Amino acid sequence: MARGKTNTARRSRRGLGNRIIIPRRKTSELNGLSEIPFKDVELLKNYITERGRILPRRITGNTAQTQRDLRNAIKRARNIALLSFSEGYIPQD
Repeated sequence: MARGKTNTARRSRRGLGNRIIIPRRKTSELNGLSEIPFKDVELLKNYITERGRILPRRITGNTAQTQRDLRNAIKRARNIALLSFSEGYIPQD
């Protein structure tokens, strides 16, 4: 094989052997909703980590628009004290 030419088929299948990988189509229950209810705390807790971070799109399976709506709903619920900013937060009396 000439020095400047590479085999693209070999490069794209490196480490996979003869397996064909079909990506799984991710879907979320929020994709069908027209508006995400920010008062539904149990629903929003499914999209937050233990440390209070919002899960990314690639994990939740949301569309871009649904992920933006989810982000706004979580932030709104945090601001009116329905959700805490982190799970370990203990309010001071």
